[in-house]
Amino acid sequence: MQLIKIIRSCILTLYVVFLLSPALAAEPILFSNPSRIVSVGKNLEILEDKEGKYDERTIMAATGFHISTNDVPLFPIPDVNVWLRFSVTNNSSLNAVYLFIEHFNVSKITLYKAESELKPIYVDGNALHHPADNSLPAYIKNLSLAPGTSGIFYMHVESVHPVVFSTYVGSQPAIQEEIKKQIFTVSVYVGIVAAVFLYNLFLFFPTRDRNYFLYIMYVFCLGFAQLTLAGYPFKFLWLSQPSLNYYAVPVTSCLAGVFGILFSIQFLRTNFYTPVLHKILIATAALYALGIVFSLAHNNKLSYDVLDYNTPVVGILSIIAAFIVTAKGYRPALYYAISWLFFLAGLIVFSLRNIDVLPSNSFTTYILFMGSSIEAVLLSIALADKINTLKKEKEQSQAEALQKSRENEQLVREQNVMLEQKVVQRTQEIQEANNQLSDALNNLKDTQTQLVEAEKMASLGQLTAGIAHEINNPINFVKSNINPLRLDVKDLLDVLHEYSSLHSIQDGAILREKLSKIESLKEDIDVELIQKEIHNLILGIEEGAERTAEIVRGLRTFSRLDEAALKTVNIHDGIVSTLVLLKNSIPYNIKVEKEFNARGNIECFPGKLNQVFMNILTNAIHAIKAKQEKEEEGFIWIKTRDVNNDSTEISIKDTGVGMTEEVKRRVYEPFFTTKEVGEGTGLGMAIAFKIIEKHAGKIEIVSSPCAGAEFIITLPNHHPVSDHL
Repeated sequence: MQLIKIIRSCILTLYVVFLLSPALAAEPILFSNPSRIVSVGKNLEILEDKEGKYDERTIMAATGFHISTNDVPLFPIPDVNVWLRFSVTNNSSLNAVYLFIEHFNVSKITLYKAESELKPIYVDGNALHHPADNSLPAYIKNLSLAPGTSGIFYMHVESVHPVVFSTYVGSQPAIQEEIKKQIFTVSVYVGIVAAVFLYNLFLFFPTRDRNYFLYIMYVFCLGFAQLTLAGYPFKFLWLSQPSLNYYAVPVTSCLAGVFGILFSIQFLRTNFYTPVLHKILIATAALYALGIVFSLAHNNKLSYDVLDYNTPVVGILSIIAAFIVTAKGYRPALYYAISWLFFLAGLIVFSLRNIDVLPSNSFTTYILFMGSSIEAVLLSIALADKINTLKKEKEQSQAEALQKSRENEQLVREQNVMLEQKVVQRTQEIQEANNQLSDALNNLKDTQTQLVEAEKMASLGQLTAGIAHEINNPINFVKSNINPLRLDVKDLLDVLHEYSSLHSIQDGAILREKLSKIESLKEDIDVELIQKEIHNLILGIEEGAERTAEIVRGLRTFSRLDEAALKTVNIHDGIVSTLVLLKNSIPYNIKVEKEFNARGNIECFPGKLNQVFMNILTNAIHAIKAKQEKEEEGFIWIKTRDVNNDSTEISIKDTGVGMTEEVKRRVYEPFFTTKEVGEGTGLGMAIAFKIIEKHAGKIEIVSSPCAGAEFIITLPNHHPVSDHL
């Protein structure tokens, strides 16, 4: 009976010790075998300092530490702030014991040695500009423990990423051997991924298949995400830019997810086979994209939430979709399903290791690398199988098409005789229709010629009327001066006649009397006034003659009848001559302003360009006259300027009624006009456009209703046709 009580007391004591064990200090790490490394995980005391209450001065007095229950402690929530405490006893003969922390994505590690106070002995992390060791994606520190001595250490871990804390104690050779295994494993993984990437990249260029493009993007992003998680890009690519590490893992992982889903829906043809799952997969891709946005917005917690919850869903949905598509007879989907099973198996084993369900060893540590590499290889095989399937389907389709072609060939032979007869019949009909079209074309050409001549005659009539009026004014002026000039000359001739009669008079008295009569006659006709009047009349006649000559010269310059070939002339002369001929057509309330800033000498067909100026200026005058609200004055501005030293720009702008967008689009169409019936043929601007086109120039219109119109003509100074003459 007494024995039973003792046993019960022992059991109760053990139970109490078991319950209180988390509050007790962890056992020290005993290092005795230099050829092996010792895991630190279950010898750690952990204090999660979420509120940041502790620092190196206060942490030694903290009472919230608890012993780790996992061989590899896991801190899954970003913004990690954890204090770790452990003790190490060197039972070996070595003078150096090293702390080895496997590569992981951690922002900052500060290692302290507890003496009378905490003494920092090591600081490292991928958020630092100058890490302690740049050679390896791992953290190694000599704890400086002599044989037979012990030490208590504190470690402050800060990270904006989830932390998988895989930590060991060992000798430097044993740790280096472990690192070699890691580097070898990562190198094999990189080699497999690179080989798959390059192989499919080379296939993409000749095939231009979208499947290959999405697959190589997925493989690249997946491999880069795995390496980023392991810390390699930080050490070897952007060591001097630690801020990139905040975004690197979530962004690359989300990108891998996006391209993986896009490849899946393209490869499995989910839009055709499983429309519902297709829409769900598109939604998961959008979630990955949202995860990228969260990370770039400096919120990694939400980004990691997307990765943690969305990735298993995507894996399960992809496998389900693959099996559904396989069941519907699409064989490449089977390879896809198997590849995803390998990847998910690796992901599950890796997760079980992190929660200490499976032991931490080389297999469980690198299973994710193996799973993703096997997935990449199998997906590549699946893609190749799909191409082979499509090739066989194409060959089968070609064989069926060949058989149908042979059957059709027989039908064609049987119908050839009938077709030949029909061809002869249709040829005769086409010949008759061709003759009719030829007649219609000739009639159309005759009509076009008549219309062009009609336009020329209309312009000629307008020009003739203007010239007749212009010449009539100075001629009338000359004519009106002739009769007064005749009378004045008659009076002077009468005086001269009286003087000539004096030669036959001998008597002095009669001579004096005759001279007296002549003086009276001179006073009556006012000889001095007659002289001035004759001078003025001659000047008027001379001015009228000069005005007539000017009009003739303007007409000659405008028509350029002696310069029908390509010539170098001054464009300003053509504009001025056109204005001279249009002077009678320009109302008194329309002012013409000229601003000639160009050199003006261009190689052109002068007569044809003058016809362009005539048509545009005539339209400008008509547009100003057509305004419903008459203004006091209308204006036409003519400006020229040099453009790029090889072209001349002529701008003719008016204050007329302007044009709508529809009128601007149709203004160069033959027979299109906004004038009343009988006022225009609608060929003026069409002819002007052809003339500018013949000069290798361009004509633009700037206009809007009630805001006038501006025609901008740009002509090359050197006509390109002359280069080939």
